[in-house]
Amino acid sequence: MVLHENPRRPWLGEFSLLPRYHRSPRPGFFGPAPIANHLLHRRSGCRPGKNHQALAAIGAAGHEVGNHSFHHESWLHLYTEAEIEQEIAQAESHIHRVTGQQPSGFRGPGFSFSPNVLRVLARRGYQYDASTFPTYLGPLARAYYFATAKLSRAEREKRKALFGSFKDGFQPLKPYRWRMSGLHTDFHAGGLGEQSQELVEIPVTTMPIFKIPIHFSYVLYLSVFSPGIALLYFRIALLLCRLTHTQPSLLLHPLDFLGQDDLPELAFFPGMGLPSDRKLKTLGKAIDLLQRQFEVLPMGKHAQIVGQTRLPRHQPRQRYAPQEAAAWQT
Repeated sequence: MVLHENPRRPWLGEFSLLPRYHRSPRPGFFGPAPIANHLLHRRSGCRPGKNHQALAAIGAAGHEVGNHSFHHESWLHLYTEAEIEQEIAQAESHIHRVTGQQPSGFRGPGFSFSPNVLRVLARRGYQYDASTFPTYLGPLARAYYFATAKLSRAEREKRKALFGSFKDGFQPLKPYRWRMSGLHTDFHAGGLGEQSQELVEIPVTTMPIFKIPIHFSYVLYLSVFSPGIALLYFRIALLLCRLTHTQPSLLLHPLDFLGQDDLPELAFFPGMGLPSDRKLKTLGKAIDLLQRQFEVLPMGKHAQIVGQTRLPRHQPRQRYAPQEAAAWQT
């Protein structure tokens, strides 16, 4: 989670007031949501030392802190394995120094992942990855972002895999393991070598059957047109999760707590045309719907539970052509 300083309104306080829900789930269902999976990274102009007190408060409140990379570059899948190692280790170092926590989970920026990323995570002892986003709408989301953000041609080229491709919609919605054995590596950090640990993958939940996004940023975007329709959309998604025995893992972004009255310069983001009080009202109702039907837990706790069950295994594959990676590395 990026913590941007905002002298007009301390949004972190409102974030911290979100209750940590512990209601019983419907029998046979278990629903984690990343209310307690706060992902930290660095942006230019937001030095790690600037927000120590706020970041420490997140950990002190009992929330799980995960790794989201250090520089938050959505072309992480184009990094070499050595660069990925440095990126993840640097984020770990700052997270541990400020919060006292050692991350056990990772989510790639812009849902970026690759066999190299997964290898590094397994070698560093991570419990789970949560970078896959099984939706057919990734290209549309990317097109919207390119149409509204002022990016140079070079910046667009780096981000051309942002939000994934149409075929990502065929990825599983339910947790599984990455089969790490047999993956070649030319990099061994600190003599650790290749480990056989199989990472648990917890996909970001999209609407079962239809594979369209359902996390709160999308619900809030729909609320621009009608809060009632937005909440109905979310109710349908939760119903389909129950019917298909899908355990929802949902995202909360910093901008879910902010409106046009806080950061008018970010108005190009979906939903940022709304005032903050209206967004918070809709967000609160959506979270209430979730916690009435599922038990909401930290991602790490959920990964630990599903990791004790028999999960299907999948082989990681590159998300880009080798010549593209070679071109980027040069």
